Amino acid sequence: MEPTVLVIGSGVAGLTYALKAAEFARVRLATKKEDRESNTNYAQGGIAAVMAVDDSLDLHVQDTEVAGAGLCQRDAVEQMVREGPDRVRELIAWGAEFSRDLEAPAPRLSLGREGGHSRHRIVHAKDLTGREVERTLVAAVQQHSNIEVLEHHAAVELLVESRLDARGRMRRTVLGATVLDSGSGRLRALLADATVLATGGCGHVYLHTTNPDIATGDGVAIAARAGAVIGNMEFIQFHPTTLYHPTARSFLISEAVRGDGGILRLQDGTPFMDSYHPMASLAPRDIVARAIDNELKRSGDDFVYLDVTHLDAAYVRDRFPTIYQRCLELGLDITREAIPIVPAAHYSCGGVRTDLQARTSLHRLYAVGEVACTGVHGANRLASNSLLEALVFADHAAADTQMLLEAEPPVVPPTDLSGWLAGNDPARQAAEVSPEFLAQLRLLVQTLMWTHVGIVRTNHRLRQALREVSILAGAVDSLVSTSRPSVELLELRNITQVGKLIIECALQRKESRGLHYNLDYPDRDDTRGPHSTLWSAMDAR
Repeated sequence: MEPTVLVIGSGVAGLTYALKAAEFARVRLATKKEDRESNTNYAQGGIAAVMAVDDSLDLHVQDTEVAGAGLCQRDAVEQMVREGPDRVRELIAWGAEFSRDLEAPAPRLSLGREGGHSRHRIVHAKDLTGREVERTLVAAVQQHSNIEVLEHHAAVELLVESRLDARGRMRRTVLGATVLDSGSGRLRALLADATVLATGGCGHVYLHTTNPDIATGDGVAIAARAGAVIGNMEFIQFHPTTLYHPTARSFLISEAVRGDGGILRLQDGTPFMDSYHPMASLAPRDIVARAIDNELKRSGDDFVYLDVTHLDAAYVRDRFPTIYQRCLELGLDITREAIPIVPAAHYSCGGVRTDLQARTSLHRLYAVGEVACTGVHGANRLASNSLLEALVFADHAAADTQMLLEAEPPVVPPTDLSGWLAGNDPARQAAEVSPEFLAQLRLLVQTLMWTHVGIVRTNHRLRQALREVSILAGAVDSLVSTSRPSVELLELRNITQVGKLIIECALQRKESRGLHYNLDYPDRDDTRGPHSTLWSAMDAR
């Protein structure tokens, strides 16, 4: 009988894994929205890979480690950088169409440069790279007969039991997951011989974020509840340049805009990044975000400017068509006017701890993409390394899954699933929580995290946040245990729990480094270990 693999999430990591695993297993891919909705789809910048003759693997490793502020795991970085070019070529073979330099003697990839990179190495499709990658992968998945896509299925819990592995060791083993079919409102148990978390990030833990609505930290939360090791959640990357507009949702202004010559200015037109970093407006994004935060607090202004009016207008329109058009829709011509911008929560460098094969601390559970903490990003992600990391580690996860399934017998289903499917009880179905009330609680958590656990932190703010979030987490857990399940309720629980994990990790790190800046510990402490690690209470039993 053909083994079954469950993939939770449909971004670049989950889709890449699904395509490769489908060659040796039946794949079920569960996604809580449509298969095209993911952080990948909103990634404007590109994929960092060594493709130019004046570049080298060593330089890419070095740039990654400098941005990571000394916390990158060297072997993970080297694996990602070494295998990156092959993963890009694989995407091209699958049908991805990246921008090319048509004026070169022979057509070649047009490589951009972004903050923190010492060379032009960003493979891009203008400012729609994520959408192009997602288009390519979704098309390939839809054509594969061995992949079943379950849209509108939100993960609820991992199915975990203590089992003997192939070596006779007692290990906590993942047997699949329960999911909520939002169409029917019923819980389903999806059993699998291997389970992969590819749920993306957690931007909606914060009030302002570049992330799509689905980025609510689901994978980190359900992994923590199952007892998986979680690490480095304090390192939340705030993208320094998102459009500031009183009525429009946060819209990311790509790192590539600075890479192509955009200049950060105060509202009076004065450039200010020269006083913060030798690379000025090309500095790594953690430094840029803190600089903007400092300037806004000092001036009392609501935003600063990112200026590209000095660049050729035709080039700007051609290189950044999505950004240009979106701003134009809001009455802003970026070829004539500077772009008002503010930082917003963008990317999580921590997550479910994994090894080089994307294995987590729970047997038969893998994590790939932003949900995972592979050690690649350290204390700060280098621009455009995220799609690359997802491609490389999804490839390793699929290869390791094949070896696992060949070495071990199929999982035996649990004898009793009633506890996991208690949400289908008619009595609980009657107790429905109003969406308006859930939205109010969600806003409360997001505002608290934005105010107390943002770009610059203090011990007092962190402790206050922990007290308040813990109270909210207890109240939300009570709602989950007594009420009709809904995607909104599940997301609220996950946002609250991930917020608590971020705070707990931040309290562990008694230094300032990378994306974590604490005024009570302003200096870097190189005697500390690389990880702030958390185990759930279930893991300690």
